Amino acid sequence: MKRNFAFDKTNYILLAVGMAVVVIGFLLMSGAGSTESTYNPDIFSARRIKVAPLVCLAGFVSMIFAVVYRKKEAGNDFQDSEEKGVKE
Repeated sequence: MKRNFAFDKTNYILLAVGMAVVVIGFLLMSGAGSTESTYNPDIFSARRIKVAPLVCLAGFVSMIFAVVYRKKEAGNDFQDSEEKGVKE
């Protein structure tokens, strides 16, 4: 008996990749900050305020795609042909 799960192996792989991309984005944002006694201009670098948020956004979008992704099943040929108006 085959169970119908909401996610397939492909969905879990895509979710893991998306999560890894988000973690990479957060790692790109991290670094030494400014303190009360010293100012660090690196907190306004392009890597921290432009690249890292875009990497995180790409990771979140890919995770959303992983949730809604569904593989085409081979058993739906009759349903597809019926929608097109083709009779077997």
